[in-house]
Amino acid sequence: MKFVDEFRDPEIIAKATEEIRRLTDPSRHYRFMEVCGGHTHAIYRFGLKDILPPNIELIHGPGCPVCVLPMGRIDDGLSIAKQENVTFTAFGDMMRVPGREGSPLEHKARGIDVRIVYSPADALKLAQRNPEKQVVFFAIGFETTAPSTALTLMRAKAQGIRNFSVFCNHVTILPGIRAILDSPDMRIDAFIGPGHVSAVIGCRPYEWIARNERKPIVVSGFEPVDVLQSIVMLLQQLRTGEAKVENQYKRVVPWEGNRAALKAIAEVFELRPYFEWRGMGFISQSALRLRESYAEWDAERRFSVPGVRVTDPKAAQCGEVLKGVLKPVQCKLFGKECTPERPVGALMVSSEGSCAAYYNYAYRKAEALTKVAVSV
Repeated sequence: MKFVDEFRDPEIIAKATEEIRRLTDPSRHYRFMEVCGGHTHAIYRFGLKDILPPNIELIHGPGCPVCVLPMGRIDDGLSIAKQENVTFTAFGDMMRVPGREGSPLEHKARGIDVRIVYSPADALKLAQRNPEKQVVFFAIGFETTAPSTALTLMRAKAQGIRNFSVFCNHVTILPGIRAILDSPDMRIDAFIGPGHVSAVIGCRPYEWIARNERKPIVVSGFEPVDVLQSIVMLLQQLRTGEAKVENQYKRVVPWEGNRAALKAIAEVFELRPYFEWRGMGFISQSALRLRESYAEWDAERRFSVPGVRVTDPKAAQCGEVLKGVLKPVQCKLFGKECTPERPVGALMVSSEGSCAAYYNYAYRKAEALTKVAVSV
């Protein structure tokens, strides 16, 4: 198949669904975790959960980089934004994520120079056009977006652009999966592997999950047929007692990864000893920081950053949702105090957040159907 409409073909979807039913043991309960937030949104957007057998449970993992960022890091970034002569830039996803004193968008409304950019290269251009300003880019994302940040920093260094710096919050996927597997209150049968991250790092880094943990993992694309085919592949492994890494997303993901992207990451970044994840605490070697050779472009070294730890509001249960312990709708604030219009946590804001996916594609649909039923 070559085109998007083929991956949404009703006949192919029906055949894949029938194959899933054939492979499913009715006496067994299956728990599959999709690690990538893009998969979570695809599952809800296309209603895939509704066509699966009821004993296949999809668990939403910590696959949204905006969501796993703790509130303290948002406050650290905004402390830079408030400093004199600074233009603070970020992706649109970050603009409405709340810190203790409001979101970047609310700071912009108060007169702070905060701007949306679509890439770190846009922030670099802004620095070139405004040499009198210190332009800071709020870098965020898994290995998916790290190469673009790295290449932008390499360009800044090569061109001697010294009024540009990066506040680095890139995290790495494997330690997050390890933390999930080590969690005593979590049981996972298999993983739907992240497609975007794997386009950079490849499939080989997941082999320890299959080898040591005996958990099948299938790297998947994001269309309905992709996700359903990945579930078929997982069920086939579980049925035969196998545990291996498979690549459903071969049209995009090379087994060994993108060598040029990995080289750029290695040139610019090194692993942090520890980094805090929202709801999961400090995880060893789970994030990136700039190497000493790029210290001049490191916003954390250029500016004074408080580095204060901040806990989420007590009633919010973002951590439990991120770890897959709770479904979004089980959070006490979901759909009440916390909505996309007035979010309490990042999971309700990000385009990859599981709460936003559930609210937009399932909760609102259920609400509408209830209203129709009442009116009739």
